Amino acid sequence: MTTYNIALLAGDGTGKEVTDEAVKVLKAVSNKYSFDLNFEPALIGGCAYDKYKTPLPESTLNLAKAADAVLLGAVGDWKYDTLPAEVRPEKALLGIRKELKLFANLRPAAVYPELTSISPLKENVVANTDIMIIRELTGDVYFGTPKGIEVKNGEKYGYNNMCYFESEIRRIAHTAFKVALKRNKKICSVDKANVLDVSRLWREIVTEVSKEYKDVELTHMYVDNAAMQLIRNPKQFDVILTGNIFGDILSDEASMLSGSLGLLPSASLSDAKNAMYEPIHGSAPDLKGKNTVNPIATILSGAMLLKYSFNMNEAHEDIVNAVRKALKDGYRTQDIKQEGTQITGTSQMGDIIKGNIELNN
Repeated sequence: MTTYNIALLAGDGTGKEVTDEAVKVLKAVSNKYSFDLNFEPALIGGCAYDKYKTPLPESTLNLAKAADAVLLGAVGDWKYDTLPAEVRPEKALLGIRKELKLFANLRPAAVYPELTSISPLKENVVANTDIMIIRELTGDVYFGTPKGIEVKNGEKYGYNNMCYFESEIRRIAHTAFKVALKRNKKICSVDKANVLDVSRLWREIVTEVSKEYKDVELTHMYVDNAAMQLIRNPKQFDVILTGNIFGDILSDEASMLSGSLGLLPSASLSDAKNAMYEPIHGSAPDLKGKNTVNPIATILSGAMLLKYSFNMNEAHEDIVNAVRKALKDGYRTQDIKQEGTQITGTSQMGDIIKGNIELNN
């Protein structure tokens, strides 16, 4: 029996609650397909700072580098807001992405038929929406230099450098085109080429790469228009390709098409085996221990882990279908409750999804 080692980084707040449910579901799938998952826990974020005085201990990083994949819950808590920037829990996310060279962030945003009524938008606008946002993760203003705050002309002056190397753009573009080939073969590349030099380079390189993928339709859109179009007509998009800061903003906007952050997973990939999977929501420290948080985003992140790290497409689909059945059968956590549905807790939703997988074993 093949064994895969998974670094399990639950993190802060409700991170452990949601990762517990993902582990439960992943173990059910591993039993069905006769492989073994060995989950090795480690601290990251605020809980790591409490023990090691750093949000990303070397032991955690070494475990993540050696693992076949990383499953992350969430980091952060209000009680750490007064810490210096370099040891805030969120610093661990940037650090682990950089150290694992996780340059490609895949964020699907799909609207389930049973949940169209909970979206803030009209049902006819969001129905059948299925978008994949591909965000470059290791460049742009989050990592560009120079950066800092200094006194200039007698007042404080803050600056960050938005920058991309051609190779970075080319790498993420190839990732996006390969994903598009397995979907509806449409890419919208989002930039701000009418204002920013770096975006003009972005558009130039993405257009060059597109010539290698004749079957994929490429369009370009300015980020301000893309933000509007995501609300106006989300179904026009299939794959959205964009840089780090634009992708950060647009993917959070797209997440609300579904009606809840608790539904949406993500995958962060590298050129090597290193990959990390996590829900897009935060740690929700106010909900810790209440058994009310939605585990679906983390469970679906586990499904993406099987697909992208181990090429287990059938196992991935089993989890997706088990989630869909739970929703179709009327089970809901508090964030997605609807009239006439049955409200469940975090662990109960995990049990239901796990049970749906075992029904088809």
